[in-house]
Amino acid sequence: MSIFGPTEGFAAAFPDFPADLFIGGQWRPAASGRRIDVFDPSTGRRIIGIADASIEEGIAAVDAAHDAAQSWARTAPRRRSEILRRAYELMRDRVEWFAELIALENGKSLADARGEAHYAAEFFRWYAEEAVRVVGDLAVAPAGGNRMLVHYQPIGVSVLVTPWNFPAAMATRKIGPALAAGCTCVLKPATETPLTAYALAALLHEAGVPGGVVNVVTTSRSGAVVGAMLRDPRVRKLSFTGSTEVGRILLAEAAGQVVSCSMELGGNAPFIVFDDADHEAAIEGAMIAKMRNGGEACTAANRFYVQRASVDRFAEALAGHMSALVVGDARRAETQLGPLINGGARDKVGELVQDALARGARRLVGGGAVPGEGYYFSPVVLVDVPHDARVLNEEIFGPVAAIVAFDTEDEAIELANQTEYGLVAYLYTGDLARGLRVSERLEVGMVGLNRGLVSDPAAPFGGVKQSGLGREGGHHGLLEFMEAKYIATQW
Repeated sequence: MSIFGPTEGFAAAFPDFPADLFIGGQWRPAASGRRIDVFDPSTGRRIIGIADASIEEGIAAVDAAHDAAQSWARTAPRRRSEILRRAYELMRDRVEWFAELIALENGKSLADARGEAHYAAEFFRWYAEEAVRVVGDLAVAPAGGNRMLVHYQPIGVSVLVTPWNFPAAMATRKIGPALAAGCTCVLKPATETPLTAYALAALLHEAGVPGGVVNVVTTSRSGAVVGAMLRDPRVRKLSFTGSTEVGRILLAEAAGQVVSCSMELGGNAPFIVFDDADHEAAIEGAMIAKMRNGGEACTAANRFYVQRASVDRFAEALAGHMSALVVGDARRAETQLGPLINGGARDKVGELVQDALARGARRLVGGGAVPGEGYYFSPVVLVDVPHDARVLNEEIFGPVAAIVAFDTEDEAIELANQTEYGLVAYLYTGDLARGLRVSERLEVGMVGLNRGLVSDPAAPFGGVKQSGLGREGGHHGLLEFMEAKYIATQW
């Protein structure tokens, strides 16, 4: 029975859903027999139990990736491209199935989940195209005595660690370039949303990925298992998406074997609106930048800086749009905002709101945590937020917009840059010269200039400062999984 059937009622409809470890092209239970419960955020109820890998099973996945590495690296780029293209086609044809699964285990609305499934599939298509376009260099040395040849080789066995908020896209954004570059990998997904990762493993196997090239392990002991893999000298790459706090720990772990690291970490995105902006476009962009995935995104707009003459108008309009959102079960067609991932996340968002109110902020709209089953939180808009409020200084990861007035261009830039993070910023103005001038001065890796969405498989995604190292997506993402080799010769 194919796993790609209906998602209603896992116990009855999914007797063969892979909830075990995927190592060397085979499904295998954890030797201990331990399982990790996966819950539906819309109801708080258990969905299924998945395998809980030990350190030894993490190393077994590295064994499998290492055993397959030489053969996969020697596979013709065209063949790797065709396999990735097939994976794209299979996922494109099953977008609705993946959307249902993502909504079930992640809690994002079905519309958001559908968007993620399309976005995730595009990484397979983009890297299918990039796989055959790895171009080296040939140059004459400046002194004229020799030629300089540079070509690119797979970096080697790669450990990929993904978060729960985009269970499909964060996996394909790493697997796609790794496979295109000729690397084998071990994927360690978040235990909150592992089912999408297992489904991707099954899809890639169906697309023709050889056993051992992609391995998936889930574990309740993430630090110990990932740490053990990073201490294995055969592992040469770590690609991590998650919090800055965990990223620092993994960087220290990776230092022992000098493992190459790509780190996509936290964010605290400013959203700047000047008086000369198209305010309807700014509100539309704000809803995208703030409410994509219900605010549970590293790219989510956290801090809204609005020029003083426009702040009241902007705040009232944003409050109207936020209050109109339909909150409910993620899998209902009418739902626009599903639950947060779990009770802890809901509690933290509530604490940030209460802290801001206690410091003098005013709430324009929003009721906060919703009692009952599931982890719902009604959208909140805050105005007159003081600069020392936690909501302006911590990643919110929820449907809360904090609005602050500013007067001058320099003040807006100073406020936007007052954070250890530097992932993305959003900027709305009717003056293109100002937009480009401010974009250059913002300390971020990405800017949405009169746009509320920056993510694109063809563009380099990543931040500066404490928001990470390296880039994902685009041609840059492929090079993260390759080593440049220089050959000096003459003829």
